Amino acid sequence: MSIIVNEAGKAISRADQRMPISSLLKANMRKIFPDHWSFMLGEIALYSFIILMLTGVYLTVWFKPSMAEIIYAGSYEPLVGIHMSEAYASTLDISFEVRGGLLIRQIHHWAALFFMAAMIVHMFRIFFTGAFRKPRELNWVIGASMFLIVLLEGFAGYSLPDDLLSGVGVRIVAGIVEAIPVVGTYLMFFIFGGEFPGNDFISRLYTFHVLLMPGILLALIGIHLVLIFYHKHTQYPGAGRTNTNVVGYPLFPVYVAKAGGFFFVVFGVTTLIAALVTINPVWNYGPYVPDQVTAGSQPDWYIGFLDGMLRAMPNWETVIGSYTISWNIFLPGVVMPGILTFALILYPFIEGWITGDEREHHILDRPRNRPVRTGIGAAVIAFYGILVINGANDVIAITFNLSINQLIWFTRIGIFVVPPLVFWATHRFCIGLQRRDREKLLHGYESGEVLRLPHGEFIEIHKPISDEEKAVILAKEAIAPLPAPPETDENGVATPGLRGKRLRARLSRLYFGDDVATPTPAEIAEAEHHAHELHDHEVAELESAGKDVPANLP
Repeated sequence: MSIIVNEAGKAISRADQRMPISSLLKANMRKIFPDHWSFMLGEIALYSFIILMLTGVYLTVWFKPSMAEIIYAGSYEPLVGIHMSEAYASTLDISFEVRGGLLIRQIHHWAALFFMAAMIVHMFRIFFTGAFRKPRELNWVIGASMFLIVLLEGFAGYSLPDDLLSGVGVRIVAGIVEAIPVVGTYLMFFIFGGEFPGNDFISRLYTFHVLLMPGILLALIGIHLVLIFYHKHTQYPGAGRTNTNVVGYPLFPVYVAKAGGFFFVVFGVTTLIAALVTINPVWNYGPYVPDQVTAGSQPDWYIGFLDGMLRAMPNWETVIGSYTISWNIFLPGVVMPGILTFALILYPFIEGWITGDEREHHILDRPRNRPVRTGIGAAVIAFYGILVINGANDVIAITFNLSINQLIWFTRIGIFVVPPLVFWATHRFCIGLQRRDREKLLHGYESGEVLRLPHGEFIEIHKPISDEEKAVILAKEAIAPLPAPPETDENGVATPGLRGKRLRARLSRLYFGDDVATPTPAEIAEAEHHAHELHDHEVAELESAGKDVPANLP
């Protein structure tokens, strides 16, 4: 054993002489990372991606990405003698003939769903807490780009088995591509290698799914983690936490041990669910046939909003010469996703322009302290939820004996009415929480304990908040709206870009105009002085009446 240790030490020493390993480790392994449960969301996404890579390598050994037609002669008897593609037949073989194949398939699929879910919730955590602000705008752009790539990657993996359910989804995408004016037909021929469904789509999609997109994701994840390491991790407000320090645990050994253990927890839970809960039973759907559609076919939940937009759009078309523009597909399938994509990627820069805030931020916002941003996030969630519901309107209509036309009209009206209402309600709720924080800071919190004074007056005892809670409330930054620009300067010269600056000032007032001001140190001191005077008065009354002073009297 000692010989092994000595040889290992010599190997490390030789490597250190050629590369500065020890100095690099000393500088970085003790780096401090904050500790909060919400930071695990990003870890779940990362670990799910690792699980996807591991299980994906196993599946590529057995999967045949070919659309060549064969007659199935495998072990699943209901499909014996049926014409199908080699891709679908190899998926059946993985499920029924490869040892552990079905378990690996289901781990892969569940991990993909967990990966997407963790990414979405992680992005909402970043959005609601303002973790995308300077200097982390680039990391937000990288994260948003990863989210969009994962959407495409999930669709590609969902479509590879070439079963009837996934084939319906592919046909919808083919229709969206065809709806793009002028170039749509050419793009479809390029993607499918001819008329739909073509003969090359699965092989091209396979390369896209197992090589191109994972490579891009690996590169983006690496850059994402390097930037987190470089900028240092954001932290929630609290006692002793400032923009210039990080309160937490060192990377090694604490964080490494916790992260390593959490990886196995994620892997174990994913495997347990995959072993107990069947997902995507492709053998029930049969092979894809272009003239057939499965009853109640639904996409995976994360892509359901696109189907919901397509179903909600009225049947609008325009014929120009020999060209037909299908607005009912082009607008919800291409234009709206494009607008949402640009809004998602550019949001940090849009908010920075509106607020005029150029400072670096390492302390996170509490969502209540940025009511406009929180309202926007809640409105987006409502918008997405309505579209997902509409994406399953046929199943909902049948299940609950409702009219599908009424559900469609509910969606058409709801996407314009519900998100603004949700924004307004969330905004007012945040303002109310700000007022409550102000009252707690000045007067303490209501204890629910009632005291009767000697002269008969009943008072509720207010208790002071803890130092930790006080630090959290006082961490709110007071940002004034941008002032309206003057029409001319002192020399009478017109202000350049006056309209844009006026718009910016109006948006800034909308963004910050309703914020509740955090109490100043003078106001806090005055409130504390008043509380002491009130306490002394109550104590004097009790003592003059010959009564004991309660121990809980603040």
